[in-house]
Amino acid sequence: MSTKLYVGNMNFKVVEDDLGELFAQYGDVENVKIITDRETYRSKGFGFVEMAQQEEAEKAIQELNEAEWMDRKLVVNLAREKNDRPRNNNYRY
Repeated sequence: MSTKLYVGNMNFKVVEDDLGELFAQYGDVENVKIITDRETYRSKGFGFVEMAQQEEAEKAIQELNEAEWMDRKLVVNLAREKNDRPRNNNYRY
């Protein structure tokens, strides 16, 4: 079963191929998705990586969390399910 990782604080110039290559050093990468703005299509500076094996994902977290990459200090941890995330109640109309 694959393990999904959250990757934050990325350089806005990072593309999915770059991110996939970085994580491939730690194991089989099944999917990479960088989140982009709907209107401008520019990166929001975070994304998700799915790795085939949990042990490989844990190794990637150990090695890459707070590691300097492309002039930014990455944040890497297990992704939370959408329902587990806190809601933003500060939305303004």
